[in-house]
Amino acid sequence: IWRAMKAKGYSRREFMYFCGLAVAAAGIDASAFGQVVDAFEKKPRPPVVWLHFQECTCCSESFIRSSHPIVADIIFDTLSLDYTETLMAASGHQAEKALHDTMNNNKGKYILLVEGSVPLGENGVYCTIGGRTAKEILTEAADGAAAVIAWGSCASHGCIQAAKPTPTTATPIHKLVNKPVINVPGCPPIAEVMTGVVTHILMFGKIPELDSQGRPKEFYSRRVHDTCYRRPYYNAGLFVESWDD
Repeated sequence: IWRAMKAKGYSRREFMYFCGLAVAAAGIDASAFGQVVDAFEKKPRPPVVWLHFQECTCCSESFIRSSHPIVADIIFDTLSLDYTETLMAASGHQAEKALHDTMNNNKGKYILLVEGSVPLGENGVYCTIGGRTAKEILTEAADGAAAVIAWGSCASHGCIQAAKPTPTTATPIHKLVNKPVINVPGCPPIAEVMTGVVTHILMFGKIPELDSQGRPKEFYSRRVHDTCYRRPYYNAGLFVESWDD
C-alpha cells in the first residue's frame, strides 16, 4: 500500500496520516498504530472482486463520488480492484477473464464485495451476466473468497426488490453463501465502514466480530442518537415547549 501511495506522489507524512485515519475508522486501539503502519508497508494489497446484481448502483456511485479523500485512497491505493462491472474498462470476454484470473490466482485471498440482491425467481433469469445467473456467479466467487461483504441494503436485506409482490424473489447475500457475510447496510452505505473492515482483515487476517444482523460491531454497536450532543437534554426531559420569545 505504501509503495502504491508513494508512486502516486504521497509523502511519508501523508501515508502516516492515512494510517491514522484507518486505525480510527477500524476502531482499533491507538496502541496498535505501529502494527497498522507495518501491515500497510509490507502486506500486499488485497485483491477485490466487486459484483453487481439487482441494485441501482448507488453504492458504487456514492463511493467514487465522495468528497472524503480517504475513500479515493481506499479504492485506488489500499485495494487492488481487479474486477467490477461499473469501473473497469474491459468488457465481454476480457472482463470475464479478469474475474476468473483473479479468483484462480488468489484463491482464499481476495475480498468479495457484492452490491445488490440475487433474484431466484424464474430460475434467476432476471439478472444474468455472461450467460450465467447471479446465483451461479455468487456461489463460484464466494467459494474462494477470504471475506464476503454485502455492500448496501440490497445485498444485506433485499431492500426494495424484495418487497412483495416482486416476481424476482430477490434474496440477500447471507442467505445464499455458506460462510459468514459482513453486512454493511445503507442506501447508500457509509464508505468509511469499508475502510474499517478492510483494515481489520489486513491487521488480523479474519473478519471483524459481527452482531446478530451480521454487521460489524465496531460500527453498529451504538445508535447515532447515543452520541448526539443533545441527548442529555432528552434524557433530562428538557424540551422546547413554545416557539415564542
